[in-house]
Amino acid sequence: MMQFMLLFSRQGKLRLQKWYSAQPDKTKKKITRDLVATILTRKPKMCSFLEWRELKIVYKRYASLYFCCAIEQSDNELLTLEIIHRYVELLDKYFGSVCELDIIFNFEKAYFMLDELMLGGEVQETSKKNVLKAIAAQDLLQEDEAVEGALREIGLI
Repeated sequence: MMQFMLLFSRQGKLRLQKWYSAQPDKTKKKITRDLVATILTRKPKMCSFLEWRELKIVYKRYASLYFCCAIEQSDNELLTLEIIHRYVELLDKYFGSVCELDIIFNFEKAYFMLDELMLGGEVQETSKKNVLKAIAAQDLLQEDEAVEGALREIGLI
């Protein structure tokens, strides 16, 4: 089971974090700080897996973002790399070649997409098509609410 996923920039700025196990905020900050520092100091040719405390860390860099997951010792590292890649493919499909700014300015979409893909640290949906359908439905719902709100403001409803 995945314990958490972090997305951070090459400068070490945290862009997204999803925790699947309860941790105090102080612990989360320390873990994040330690892991970001550890991963950023690793050379590009080094392995994307590392043992850290009682967890395995799997990370992958795409453009200017690092995608980092912590899994249990008994979990499969290659499967976790595939989950990271699937998430990046979904982000790419939705944003059209995703970049760091897409995550910064549309973080709620990035979280929603991750929630459609993963549930409680386990893969919930393997079909990219189904995840993208759910996001399209959510976008329509948001648009309908925005139109309704605008109509209320001008007194048409």
